[in-house]
Order: sequence, then C-alpha cells, then structure tokens
Amino acid sequence: MTPTATLTAETAAAPRTRLYRLTVNGAAREVTTEPYQTLLDTLRDRLLLTGSKKGCNEGECASCTVLIDDVPVNSCLVLIGDAAGKSIVTVEGLAGEDGPHPMQDAFVNLGGVQCGYCTPGMIVSACALLAEYPEPTDDQIKFYLAGNICRCTGYNKITAAVRTAARAMHTAGIPPAMRRRS
Repeated sequence: MTPTATLTAETAAAPRTRLYRLTVNGAAREVTTEPYQTLLDTLRDRLLLTGSKKGCNEGECASCTVLIDDVPVNSCLVLIGDAAGKSIVTVEGLAGEDGPHPMQDAFVNLGGVQCGYCTPGMIVSACALLAEYPEPTDDQIKFYLAGNICRCTGYNKITAAVRTAARAMHTAGIPPAMRRRS
C-alpha cells in the first residue's frame, strides 16, 4: 500500500468532526460536523433548515443568503468554523409566532415569488436592506438586490414587494432592524 492509500484509509476510518456552537434564529445550537462543511450544508443537512437554497454553490446567485451578525452573506461561501459563535438568521427565522414577516407576506401577496428558488435569499437580503434604508427608493432596492439572481419575475414584482413591506412595517411601527415579529 502506498503512503497516500494508507492516509486515505486512515482518514476514512477516523472522520475528523468537531463540535460547533452557534446561534441560529435566536436559539443556541450545537452541531458536530467536518470543518470543511459550509454553513449552507450544515443548516440544510444537520439542522434541517432547508429554506436557504443551494443554487450555484459558488456565491453567484445568492439563493443561500443568511444574516450573520446582521450582515447578509452567501452561506455557501462560509465554512462552519467561521460561523461558530455568531448569530445566524435564516429565512425561517424571520417569521414570528404570530405569522410571516411583513417581507414574506409582501413577496407572496404581490407575486414576488415564482418558482421560489431565489425567494429565501431575496427576502433575507431585502430585510437587511430595510435595516439600512427603512424607506428605500427603487434604485436602492435594485442596487441592494443586484447580487440576487431571479430568472422568473423580471424583478418588478420583487421591487414592489420590498416597497410594500417597507410601507407596511413603517405603518405598523415595526423598527426596520427587527428581523422578527414577536
């Protein structure tokens, strides 16, 4: 047996997993996984939070967008070790006990969802936008969501949904920084 084959056999016999602690959607979570796992794979496969989608797996489409410490990131590009100890909000974490987040409602009610694949990333990014610009212009919406790829809607309904959610949140007195309704 060559040294490479021996190393491969030893690696297969003794997987090197580690325990990672993170806060996901406000709850402390522990997960044991390999350090080469991405946050996206860990969320979907280990924590069974399948809202974030695995589109390109290269950081190009943003269907996997989550918030890490309130910053939108492509979770397919983040290794689990880099997320340890941080606060992560997925699309599932936006909804409150009393129902969907206003952004989720607006996307559904205004047809900002078509096939639904880009929708979770769009909604998470749009919520981050409203934390920065509570009453965004159409140009700000388009600029902020430029990295989120949608092949179905043409973006007009998405832009309208973000505007509508911003107005609804303002009218209801929901602070833009609040990611979840309580």
